[in-house]
Amino acid sequence: QLQLKESGGGLVQPGGSLRLSCAASGSTLESYTMGWFRRAPGKAREGISCLNMADDRTWYEDSVKGRFTISRDDKKNTIYLSMNNLKPEDTGIYYCQGWDKQIYWGQGTQVTVSS
Repeated sequence: QLQLKESGGGLVQPGGSLRLSCAASGSTLESYTMGWFRRAPGKAREGISCLNMADDRTWYEDSVKGRFTISRDDKKNTIYLSMNNLKPEDTGIYYCQGWDKQIYWGQGTQVTVSS
């Protein structure tokens, strides 16, 4: 069973950067589609980026295009979300998701963008 654990969140000023990590265990990821979701305060959880591990295709939600990059390290069985030029509206809990025959979620990591 796939287990996911996010890390790397924190408090950052507007314009700053963070890199989130999602470490997977219990399975390798080559058959999965991996995604990052965000739950902003008072809003529903939304998808912001995903990566098809079989063919490296990526997708980004419009508000993060050009600022966020999803990447992988197969040796570490980990995916990343590099976030640049962060804005206050990027504040929220960030979740990692793995989807194959089932959907798996991590516990989330808090990102707060504030001066």
